Amino acid sequence: MGKFVIKTTKTGQKFDLKASNGQVIASSQIYKSKSGIKKGINSVMKNAVIAGLEDQTKEDYEPVKNPKFEVYTDKAGEFRFRLKASNGQIIAVGEGYTTVKNCLKGIASIRKNVVDAKIITEE
Repeated sequence: MGKFVIKTTKTGQKFDLKASNGQVIASSQIYKSKSGIKKGINSVMKNAVIAGLEDQTKEDYEPVKNPKFEVYTDKAGEFRFRLKASNGQIIAVGEGYTTVKNCLKGIASIRKNVVDAKIITEE
């Protein structure tokens, strides 16, 4: 079972979605309010399971309607994903992966772990 871990930063709060093994599989932006971060978590829970997949690493990839996971290559040559809500806003991002296959496994892990994820606040 996954969990959303809310952390306080110098400028607000953010969350990490952790898999059952404790590994961070997605992170959020910084939110200014508790209501904002709760809305962000709810949006990830809702959109991750229904999101399409747009693999931008392929030369002639097909654009996909939001909500969607976008898989892309970053400046360092690593494969990353971002989850966009139905309004096009980025609501979660993943770490860098060395292969597209592992990046896709990260997305599958998110889809699985958001279903019954608990929400925990770290002090």
